Amino acid sequence: MLDGFRQIYDEIPYILSGVGVTLAYAVIGVIFGFFGGTILATVKVSNNRFLRLFGAFYTSIFRGTPLLLQLFIIYFAIPQVLGVCISAFAAGIIAFSLNSSAYVSEIIRAGIKSVDHGQYEVAKVLGCSKLQIMRDIIFPQAIRNVLPSLVNEMIDLLKESALVSVIGEADLLRRAHIVASEHYLYLEPLLVAGLCYYALVLVLSALAKFIEKKLPC
Repeated sequence: MLDGFRQIYDEIPYILSGVGVTLAYAVIGVIFGFFGGTILATVKVSNNRFLRLFGAFYTSIFRGTPLLLQLFIIYFAIPQVLGVCISAFAAGIIAFSLNSSAYVSEIIRAGIKSVDHGQYEVAKVLGCSKLQIMRDIIFPQAIRNVLPSLVNEMIDLLKESALVSVIGEADLLRRAHIVASEHYLYLEPLLVAGLCYYALVLVLSALAKFIEKKLPC
């Protein structure tokens, strides 16, 4: 195995350069997923039955079908139907954002439900609007309660970003596979990619714990 690492030594920087691409998918996907999930969670706890049904339908679609299928539909099927060209990067971001929104919405909805309803009633008696109550009282507590789950979602998205390699995007896994194909060595390049994913997950987990400690009680 050491001999194998020597053979791909000059290619390791090429593999590592895919970390930026992988992180871009994870970070951008989570950011859009967080905002989309927040809107969906608000929809799901609203008093409007139509909005609640829409939120439930959206979630069931994106949680009930494989992410790879969603990626293929956006990258291959939509351009066929609409006659537009979607880059691999854009398709990946759209697919991950839409998928993450469904999962994040359930996480945040659970967080909202976990906040004592009595706080809502007290704030309402004091004359606060629904927007103020949600923004200043309910939502901050909900986010703190579900922070570990949100971090897990980001970690899942980071690992699932490897799916973009099947549509030709030069992410971490794709670069490792290219090096493996060129040298006819698969163990060593894939180990390098695996260690990179593992290191990224450890960093994200440590960062989440740090943020959690810094959040006000």
